[in-house]
Amino acid sequence: MSPARPRQLVGQRSYRGRAWFTRTRGAWCVAGSAALLAACSGGIDVPNASAARNCAGATATSLGVAQSALADCSNGGTRAVVGAGGANYLIVAQFATDEGSASPVSYALSADTGTGPALADLVPPPVAQFVAAPAPGAGLQSALDLKLRARERAARGSAVGSAMPARAMAASTVPTAGSVRTFRVLTDYAAAGDVWTTVTASLEFIGANVLIYSDTRTPYAGFTADALAQFGRYFDETLFPIDTAAFGPPSDVDGNGHVIMLMSPAVNAGTPSATCLSQGFVAGFFNGQDFNGAGDPNSNDGEIFYSLVADPQGTYGCPHPASDVSDVVPAVFLHEMQHLISYSQHVVVGGGKPAASWMDEGMSLVAEELGSAYYEAKCPPPACRTDPAQLLPDSSMGFARTFMFDSYAFASRPDSVSVTLHADRDLGTAWRGGAWALMRWLGDHMPPGFYRRLETTQGSGAAAIESASGGQDFARLFGNFGLALYTDSLPGMPRNTVPVADRFSTRNTRQLWTNLLGTSAAELLPFPIPVHDVTGAATVMQLRPGGTAFWRLGTPSAAATETIHFSAPDGRALDPRVHAQLVIFRLPPGQ
Repeated sequence: MSPARPRQLVGQRSYRGRAWFTRTRGAWCVAGSAALLAACSGGIDVPNASAARNCAGATATSLGVAQSALADCSNGGTRAVVGAGGANYLIVAQFATDEGSASPVSYALSADTGTGPALADLVPPPVAQFVAAPAPGAGLQSALDLKLRARERAARGSAVGSAMPARAMAASTVPTAGSVRTFRVLTDYAAAGDVWTTVTASLEFIGANVLIYSDTRTPYAGFTADALAQFGRYFDETLFPIDTAAFGPPSDVDGNGHVIMLMSPAVNAGTPSATCLSQGFVAGFFNGQDFNGAGDPNSNDGEIFYSLVADPQGTYGCPHPASDVSDVVPAVFLHEMQHLISYSQHVVVGGGKPAASWMDEGMSLVAEELGSAYYEAKCPPPACRTDPAQLLPDSSMGFARTFMFDSYAFASRPDSVSVTLHADRDLGTAWRGGAWALMRWLGDHMPPGFYRRLETTQGSGAAAIESASGGQDFARLFGNFGLALYTDSLPGMPRNTVPVADRFSTRNTRQLWTNLLGTSAAELLPFPIPVHDVTGAATVMQLRPGGTAFWRLGTPSAAATETIHFSAPDGRALDPRVHAQLVIFRLPPGQ
């Protein structure tokens, strides 16, 4: 049977080509206040916002406008019954799991008397080929990040005997300014095997939280000693507190009471000049191997963020003026610092396994977003904007472009992207956007301190979320999240029309995605989520575990009830391991 085509909503345009973001060089300014926004963790306890229903459909679900219900179809049932009478519904089909394979699973969806248009009348928006390039360096930067995280899980993630014993931290001793030491630095990131180099660096900046070591080979053209000191204060007084306020402190295995930032041309040299335009570049990274101790000759035994340096002439790799360092490295620092905190709390301090990769990456994108939120709070509209009509201030854009573009990529293909079961070899950005959106929604709805609890909670991603949320069911949370992707800020309706659990609070995703139309050279859709129509004939589609598909059901005015069928293509119940569920939302008139 031919698959149903998603509806082309009024005002949508076809996408052609690749989305590219033009950098806005805003002043990143040194700010003294580290007190951060409510965006760190919003703070309402999500109630049982969706009444659970047996998917066998024995009882009709009566919903008022903007009310929802969750049909758990993992129990052998294949039907859900809703009130008809001309009501329209959004049907969100999900496989709410983070276990097993991410391979697509076929399913069938239909209704007894669905009033959707014939398949031939529907025109699909071309979403499958969307690829975003959200930031300079995104290709190699993302690839190296995933490579290092996968290695950490492989080293510490087997079922028995691999977790690092919890370590006692050394007594704190801060090195003296100008002192010199050597570091082992990973370089040549595209090589099949690891390539390491030894660098000598001097301590150039001592802050309350961050020590900056500068490689003695660093070319200082365009990045003076005064600029380095200003840069150090920015990382020490603004960026470091943003991360630790949201996610908690890192470990301190080297006993210096600080995180080290090593700025070295060895990081620049990891990206050959010939690949800069095609693959981007690595701006910085964290390597969990640095916690391996004296038994590993390449371990520096400490909390370290590695950064590229200004190199305008391209002596060591791609040419990088000082503006590249100030534009790109701050967001990468926030991202990698979250990885550092997560690994040190889960493995080094807790003696457990690293966090689930999708949860860890989603949290790191939240960390970048908090950098944007910091400047959004400092520069409410229309201030600090090249164009007064733009959504975010110029100073936010270096932090915002990744989660904005990645979440758009996810929203354009939510059924073919697994938020919770991606493979590390999947270097596309869409799954990362889904992971950010889920972690952002959770942060908006959980009690304060949720992200901090996640950093110290052992277990898989879903289990850790249930524990950190006070025992709330992951499948139910995943259902509310999936619904919120569509129902937050329905066009032409007051935002509070929709229950709070079914929308975001610190972000308006429709607004974010619409704003991309003004910040990208690509022709994008104002709202990218594809919606299929439920008809009376069974439509066979595919959905990845950890994925979400959106359907719209119109009911006949003369009927009292409507039965929705959700099953395997042969009509039998779906495999319970994929945890199939339907979230059913009654749309307001006109939606």
